[in-house]
Amino acid sequence: MRTIITARHCEIPDGLRERAAAVMERLGKVAPRPQRAQVVFDAEHNRKIVEAQVSLPRGQVCVVSAEAADFRSALDRAAEKLRRQLRKSASRRQDRKAVR
Repeated sequence: MRTIITARHCEIPDGLRERAAAVMERLGKVAPRPQRAQVVFDAEHNRKIVEAQVSLPRGQVCVVSAEAADFRSALDRAAEKLRRQLRKSASRRQDRKAVR
């Protein structure tokens, strides 16, 4: 899975970039055949916002956004939201296959 990490209106340290890549790699194990992951760090008016997106097969895209006092906690919140979305998506697909 390719992971793209971008910073808008701010600079992020290398440690945070590595943490974001590790978090997205762990989430890639939950997702069914992930193709691409993107993390965008944005700072505007004392708000730290993290947007995360995972592209799945058949054009499906899971997108989340989280806001916190610092980027690290915003990343953790976004990762948890994305994990919930991916698990829900996987369970829907399994339920539909079981019906047939």
